[in-house]
Amino acid sequence: MDFTPINVNVSSEIGKLQHVLVHAPGLEIENMTPDDAHLYLFSDILNQQVAQKEYNYFKKTLQHFTKVHEISDLLSDILTQDNIKIALVDRICKAEDRLMIADYLKSLPAKELSKQLIQGVKMDSIKSLDKEKYLLRPLPNLFFMRDASFTMFDSIMISNMASPVRARECMILEAIYNLHPMFEAKVVNPTLAYDVHGIGTVEGGDVQIIRDDVVICGMGARTNMHGVEALVEHLKTRPGVKHLIFQELPLTPESFIHLDMVFTMLDVNKCMAYRPVIMNSAFKTFHITIDGQKAVGKEANNLIEALGSIGIDLEPVFCGNGDDDFAAREQWHSGCNFFCLEPGKFIGYGRNQHTLEALNNAGFSILTAADVVNNKVNPNNISKCIIAFEGNELSRGGGGARCMTMPVQRMAVEW
Repeated sequence: MDFTPINVNVSSEIGKLQHVLVHAPGLEIENMTPDDAHLYLFSDILNQQVAQKEYNYFKKTLQHFTKVHEISDLLSDILTQDNIKIALVDRICKAEDRLMIADYLKSLPAKELSKQLIQGVKMDSIKSLDKEKYLLRPLPNLFFMRDASFTMFDSIMISNMASPVRARECMILEAIYNLHPMFEAKVVNPTLAYDVHGIGTVEGGDVQIIRDDVVICGMGARTNMHGVEALVEHLKTRPGVKHLIFQELPLTPESFIHLDMVFTMLDVNKCMAYRPVIMNSAFKTFHITIDGQKAVGKEANNLIEALGSIGIDLEPVFCGNGDDDFAAREQWHSGCNFFCLEPGKFIGYGRNQHTLEALNNAGFSILTAADVVNNKVNPNNISKCIIAFEGNELSRGGGGARCMTMPVQRMAVEW
C-alpha cells in the first residue's frame, strides 16, 4: 500500500475541512427487518435505494470541499495483510462468540471479508447448527461514522459504546487507525485508558472540539459520567490549560442521544441550538478547568454562557425558528445536526424548513446539494451558506450530517 500519510489534527468544529472519513450505507441497512430493527437501535427501517440516492448527494457535496475516504476501502486495504486479517477476525469472533466461523472469514479475499464484516454473515453462508438469522450481525449504524470514534486535536479517540451491538464498529475503526499507513496519530480509547471503574461510556456524537483548549461533551443516554471523567483525565496529559464543558441531556426520547442533536457550531460566532434543552436550567451545565493534574469544576447557567466566559461568544440560531412546536418536530429529524465544511459554510438536511428559515434570517444563504453537485452554483463565491441535501430517508435512521462524518484534519481557525 502506497499512501500519503495524513497529519491528523482537529482543533475546532468549523476549521476548513481537509480530510474526512465516511461510510456509504449499503446492504447492511437492507438486512434489518421490523422485528429486529430495535436490536440495532433503530426505531424504523430504511429503504437502501432511497437512502443511497440521498447519501450520494451528501458525499459529492463533501467531495466538492475536501478529500473523502471510504471506510470499507480502508478496511479492505489493511485486510490484504494476512497477519492483520487473522488478528482482526479472531478478535471479532471471540468478542461475539463466533469462533466457529473464524476459519471461514479468514478464507475470504480482503474486499469480500470487508463486505461481510460490515453487511453481516448470513446462515446460508456457512453450515451451522446455530439458530440465529445471522452468524455475524450486520452493522447498519456504521454510516453514522461519528459515534464509534472522534478526533481530539492530534489524537484519534476510540469510543466505548453504550450498546454492545456496536462494539465491532470500534474494533474495525481501531484496526484501521492503528494499521493503515494513511494515519499518523496516537490512537486512544479513553475509557480503557483512564476509567478505573470499567463502566465508562463515551460516544463521538457527544464530543465537540470547539477550540484548541476547549472541548464540550454531552452526558446522557450514550455518554455517562465515568466517560466524561475519562476525557478529563486524558486532557490532563496535554500541555496548557484546558476546558471541558459538559451538558446534561434528556434520557428520552431517542432523538436526544447525543449533544450534536441539540447543539452544533456554524461559524466563529454562531451556533445552532435546540432551545428547550440548551436554554433550560433543568439540564445542568458544568465547566471544568484543567491545569496539569488539577481539575476544578463549577456549574454554569447554560452551555452558551459557559463558552462565552472563556472568550467564545456565540449568537445562537434556534432550531424551529424559535417556535418550540416546530423545533420539537425538526429536532426529531436532526434539525440541529449540521456539519461545517469551513467557517460559515455547513451542510444539513433540507427537510427542516423552519430551521432553514432561521438560518437564512441569520445571514446564511440557502443552497441545495443538487445545485452544488451539478455546478449550478459555486459555494466558493458565497461567504456564508447552508448546503441543504435531501434526507427524508436518511433522517429516519436518527442522525444527520455531523453524525455521518469523521473529520481527521481541519485547518486552524482565527478566533
